[in-house]
Order: sequence, then C-alpha cells, then structure tokens
Amino acid sequence: MTAPARDRAHPGGRRTGEQRAPWILLAPFLLIFLFTFILPILAAVGASFMQVTRSGLFGEAGVTQQFAWFHNYALALGDGSFIASIGRMFLFGIVQVPIMIVAATILAFLLESASARWPSLFRAAYFMPYGVPGVIATILWTFLYVPGLSPIIDVAAWMGIDIDFLGPGTVLWSIANIVTWSYTGYNMLIIVAQLKSIPGELYEAARVDGASPFRIARSIQVPLIAPALMLTTVFSIIGTLQLFAEPQVLQTVSPAIDSQYTPNLSAYTTAFAYNDYNVAAAQAVLIALVAFILSFAFLRLTNRKGQ
Repeated sequence: MTAPARDRAHPGGRRTGEQRAPWILLAPFLLIFLFTFILPILAAVGASFMQVTRSGLFGEAGVTQQFAWFHNYALALGDGSFIASIGRMFLFGIVQVPIMIVAATILAFLLESASARWPSLFRAAYFMPYGVPGVIATILWTFLYVPGLSPIIDVAAWMGIDIDFLGPGTVLWSIANIVTWSYTGYNMLIIVAQLKSIPGELYEAARVDGASPFRIARSIQVPLIAPALMLTTVFSIIGTLQLFAEPQVLQTVSPAIDSQYTPNLSAYTTAFAYNDYNVAAAQAVLIALVAFILSFAFLRLTNRKGQ
C-alpha cells in the first residue's frame, strides 16, 4: 500500500502524529525550563514557609523541618537593613532607569538618522560594554574610583576639587554609572530594532509635509517605539532589584557598602553568612514580589496615559 493510500486509510493516525510533533520538538526546552526555572521557584517558595530546628549544641542530635507559616517573612520584613536596601534600590531606579532609557533612545535616534555614518560600527561599539561581565566591568571602573589609581581623582585634586567616588553619599551613583555604561547599548539595540520596523512611507510623507527631524522623532518615532521603551523599562526595573555583582565587588574598596547594601546582597548574606536559608528564601520571594508590583504598576500607569 502506498503512503497516500495509508494516509487515507488512517486519517486519524496522521492527525494524531501532526498534533504530537510540536510537543516532541518543544519537549527538550520544556524540560530544561521546568528543571532550571519552575522547580527552583517552587523550591524557594516552599523553603520560605519552612523552619529548620537543630537539636544539640552543634546540631548533632538531628535536624528537623516544620511548617512556619509566615514566620520567615516576618523576620525578613523586620530586618531594617533589608527594608533599607529595597528603599535604596527604589531611589536608584527612580534616577538611573530614566537616564539610561533616555540615553539609549537618543543613541538609537542618532544611529538611525539619515546622516549617520557607519551605524553598524557604532552600534557594535555601544553594545560592547554589555558583553563585559558585571564583575569585570566593576573591576575596570574601580581603577577610576580608587584614590591613588584614578587619573580622574588625580586631575581633580590638581584643580583643587575633592572627589570621593566611594563615599557614603556617592557610591550608589558610582554603581549607577557602571550599570548605565553596561546596559545602555543593550537597550539601544532593542529600540533600534523597533525603529527599523517603522515603514519608510511615514518618513517620506512627513518630509513632504515639511516636518523637521525633531518633529519626526516626536510625532512618529517616539509613539511607535513605545512598546520597546516599555519593555526596556520593565527589564531595567527588574534588573535594579537584582543588583548584586557591582556592590559586592566595590564592597572591598568602599566601607560605605555593607553586606546588605542591596536586596540580593542581603539575601545572599543571610543564606551563606548567617546560614539561614529559609529567611533568605523569604527575602528572595519578597524581592520577586516587589519587582512584579513595580513592573505591573508601571505598565498600568503607561497604559492609562496611552488611553
């Protein structure tokens, strides 16, 4: 029997095979996603509701786990340093995120303008800092922040200006500078991709009507790249609460950075310095909830303004 004859004889079997094919192709990804994303989240949430009790002076009499309800969350919310770290990152995000998004948008407009030369070269140059790991980027900038190593501080001292990049009032903005340097190019590429999707006919019609480049950017480009701006802003809000590598590296040269300077650093310290994994899990869940609430509030606010 030929293949078409078999297909006509068993139409239901062919449809079943076609329905299974996508799931078979997706199975490797779904398994990896399940074991590396979903299960760790569920494990963290479960651990945040558990409490470990050790019997004996050093726990030699046994370790037991019991359901603790919201006890770990109460401990996390009662930690003034953890709450202060969230407030510190809130201030960080209010200042740093808009500056970075505006800088990325301006760079995208300049590179996509008709008069731009070698746009591919400059796109690669602006994106290059994103390819530098956060630890390496912080080490590189440390040489510009530490007195005795920084040529900026030396030149400022020669001019009679006292600069302390690592002081209590300035180290947060020194970290913001590193983050802006690292991620502006990444956000710029997302905005550039959205700009490239704008039909050329809109630009031609605007030029025929005598619109200036500034008017084209304000009336055509900015409204049409709003989805990209919203996406980059949400990513930046989430990334702000996940800040970890930069303060941890700068902690070795700046006394103003303690072990709970950022929420992620606080959870890390609670888990691996104090060995309290359950409270650290509660802190991690709270960080995720704060990121979700801020992102959701931003999306609702922007959608309301767009209506």
